[in-house]
Amino acid sequence: MDNELNVTYITFGGHVEVHTYGFLYFVIMFTAYLLIICSNSTIVCIIVIHKNLHEPMYVFIAALLINSVLYSTAIYPKLLIDFLSEKQMISYLACIFQWYIYYALTGSEFLLLSVMAYDRYVSICKPLQYPTIMTKNTVKILLISAWIVPSFQIAVPMPQIASKKLCSFTLKGIICNSTVHNLHCVRSQLLNIYGLIVLVNVVLLPLLFIVFTYIKIFVITYRSSREVRSRAAQTCLPHLLVLVSFSCLVTYDVLLARLDAKFPKTVQFILSLQMILYHPLFNPIIYGLKMKDIYKHLSGLFCKTV
Repeated sequence: MDNELNVTYITFGGHVEVHTYGFLYFVIMFTAYLLIICSNSTIVCIIVIHKNLHEPMYVFIAALLINSVLYSTAIYPKLLIDFLSEKQMISYLACIFQWYIYYALTGSEFLLLSVMAYDRYVSICKPLQYPTIMTKNTVKILLISAWIVPSFQIAVPMPQIASKKLCSFTLKGIICNSTVHNLHCVRSQLLNIYGLIVLVNVVLLPLLFIVFTYIKIFVITYRSSREVRSRAAQTCLPHLLVLVSFSCLVTYDVLLARLDAKFPKTVQFILSLQMILYHPLFNPIIYGLKMKDIYKHLSGLFCKTV
């Protein structure tokens, strides 16, 4: 199927003719893309280079930041090309591929956050057993599972989605996300049911697990010394901030396909922009500033550069 979709970009005033301010948009988004790549890659390199950061917690942080780079790379190149083009077009198959990458990485982000919550739980609640539980093999298995499980589950319905008949050829938004279903002539009940199953598996269950582990952590730290509470807050707070931020964006995305007409254009624009700009930059800023050991190495790096 080689159907071409017209891409309509949403802004504060409704829809915009992209080519009117194309070069300005290109410069802004290209700068943002470079910042995302550089900020995330810098922290990943710091974790790889410094041996004192070769701990499960930092390995999972590096994986989360790699996710941000992959996520942005699936979106920005097409976006940048559109800003310099007279017509914003994307083939349906390319749109479905972007849709797949977007949701596979979204699912892996939730699983990585749940793995990080488990790591903090074992570290704080079972410190003596930590070395025997969080071994190198365990870390590898958790990392591989966090990437493979959502990738496989999202891939299952792709052949059926790719072969569906289209009755609309206008994609309203910035990326191919849940709004793709609005292009289909008939919505498949089977796909809707499977989508709900995947949502439960890669979003709701990890979210409930994270909530459960942090409740256990808070109960344990509340009964412990001030030093333990301080250490727990230092390592858990960044994860919670990232989790809350990401959960809000995913909630919007899930509702978008069902309440598209009820969302004001301004809200759609701001939240869509947060998906591609704010969140990929939020992770390295939070972990770079809030994680003491990473911040120390970052400060040393910038001091040497200056």
